Amino acid sequence: MGLFSFLTKKGDKIQDFKSRGAVVIDVRSKEEFRGGHIKNAKNMPLPGLSSKVAEIKKMGKPVVFCCASGMRSGQATAMMKSQGIECMNGGGWMSLQRHWS
Repeated sequence: MGLFSFLTKKGDKIQDFKSRGAVVIDVRSKEEFRGGHIKNAKNMPLPGLSSKVAEIKKMGKPVVFCCASGMRSGQATAMMKSQGIECMNGGGWMSLQRHWS
């Protein structure tokens, strides 16, 4: 197992989610999102995310959460997994964008 093998595994999981029509949800603030984001990503800031569970479930797709560094998207992932939503932490949006484009 190589030093960067964890990146390949994450990249494989991202590609799996993408191939199944996953939605990218960026949990940064609206101001941060306006400064740059992944094309077609939805902006749902972390502070109000708990009120969006029904909306996310209604999408009927897996979700990849992202933010600036992976901390907030990690919190979002844990929150939504506990609600039965298939999701993953995509980490920082700039890093995720390399896999998503």
